Amino acid sequence: MNPAPNLILIGPMGAGKTSIGRRLAERFGLRFVDLDRDIEIEAGRKIPEIFSSEGEASFRRRERERLVLLLQDRETLIATGGGAVLDPDNRAAMRAHGFVVHLHVGVDEQLARLARDRSRPLLAVDDREAVLRRLAAERAPLYAEIADLRFEPAGLALPDACGKLAVLLRDRWRIAPPPPPNTMSA
Repeated sequence: MNPAPNLILIGPMGAGKTSIGRRLAERFGLRFVDLDRDIEIEAGRKIPEIFSSEGEASFRRRERERLVLLLQDRETLIATGGGAVLDPDNRAAMRAHGFVVHLHVGVDEQLARLARDRSRPLLAVDDREAVLRRLAAERAPLYAEIADLRFEPAGLALPDACGKLAVLLRDRWRIAPPPPPNTMSA
């Protein structure tokens, strides 16, 4: 059991981190933060705009800064972007301050889930499958490196995926209780 103060969802785009994360946060009484959305709010523009005007390196810098801030909180469920694991400092911070769940889906499932999604800068190409396969090869070892738990939501309806994952989390993760108040008397 890992009594980390936060729950962190990692995995490829289209794995369901945001959808599952919202429901799990509600179920466990946690604050929910979608890291990509948090970056958009802080930047005052959408991620594709950040990518096109500032480049991916600038986006990754913003991602690292926001993640470090969020991990200082407790009882927060953070749904990361698929590439948050690329930065070694991000990986170390997630391991140190959270119970990390890798939501795993294969490329075929990603293609089906993202078929109509045009909001992903890395998929603004003709051959989406090739990009997803390259990203999977690059990122899968990084997801595995830091995951406390791997969960495959493919083939499950959202309520079923959340229910099964919640059962696993009850067995393998607990929110660390707050420190007791200072009860020493003078």
